[in-house]
Amino acid sequence: MARLRNKNRKMFVKPTSKKKQADVDHITGDKIPKSFVFARGKLPGPLRQLQMNLRKLMLPFTALKLKEKKRNSLKDFLNVAGPMGVTHFLMLSKTETAPYLRVARTPQGPTLTFKIHEYSLAVDVAQSQLRPRCPQDLFKNAPLIVLSGFGSGEQHLKLTTVMFQNIFPAIDVNTVKLSSCQRIVLLNYNKDTKLIDFRHYSIRLQPVGVSRRLRKFVQNRQVPDLRNLQDVSDFVSKAGYGSESEGDDEAATVTLANDLGRVNKASTKSAVKLQEIGPRMTLQLVKIEEGLCSGGVIFSEYGTASENGQEKNKNNGEDDNDDVEENDEDSD
Repeated sequence: MARLRNKNRKMFVKPTSKKKQADVDHITGDKIPKSFVFARGKLPGPLRQLQMNLRKLMLPFTALKLKEKKRNSLKDFLNVAGPMGVTHFLMLSKTETAPYLRVARTPQGPTLTFKIHEYSLAVDVAQSQLRPRCPQDLFKNAPLIVLSGFGSGEQHLKLTTVMFQNIFPAIDVNTVKLSSCQRIVLLNYNKDTKLIDFRHYSIRLQPVGVSRRLRKFVQNRQVPDLRNLQDVSDFVSKAGYGSESEGDDEAATVTLANDLGRVNKASTKSAVKLQEIGPRMTLQLVKIEEGLCSGGVIFSEYGTASENGQEKNKNNGEDDNDDVEENDEDSD
């Protein structure tokens, strides 16, 4: 009897939750969005790398080491998402014609389907740069989100705006710490081509009027090599690597409200530098569904089923190329 009583007590022991991420922002009080990035179907090697790049981009509020198996269905991910507070799914897939990215709100949608016209991996972006910059602490905080060109008032663009705004945590400009703003995701919509340029940058500040050599000296705390100089003033006055006027453009400078690191001080001007870290994508919105990868079609780039039927009647039974493309997309 005593042994049974002890067993019952062990069943009700509460597990420690010290490592559990907060579900609500302690400053804004808003629920923190979390995401799963996974594949639907088999992906080739480059798209697998793109999947890992997207997981890293969504840090820290995503499952970087999410394990997925071929037999996992969408319902399996949904069952796990609820207890973990996951609010969004990013799903990569590949058809015979093109790769696709689906962005969905859990548990009931909507779902936005994007055709990926072009993409570059983070490693490709780094290899194209003379001095790639991607420190590990860059991903301790979620990126900022900037949307450009989505203000035309069309319903599908409004839904796209809301989806991407809610996929990252909101910030309070009055309380946000400058040190936490280290990355930015930029989405630019071109109304002529109907394509979206997706870019991922790191943000860094440089004090205006200070040479690169002096900045390195202050940041690294290392004794400089003065053997080939006549005087210490030569080290200060010599530009070294880069120009003294680097980043002095007024349009790219800000005045800091407080200190940021060892170099950027409060009430001084600092130049804002953006450096692309990838991944890079060119997307086209092709469909919006009401539910989670199901339900009524709110928007289709190739027209709704009823519109396609009316068009066919007008053309007296002529083939409708848009309908063929829509069927190809639905087969994904």
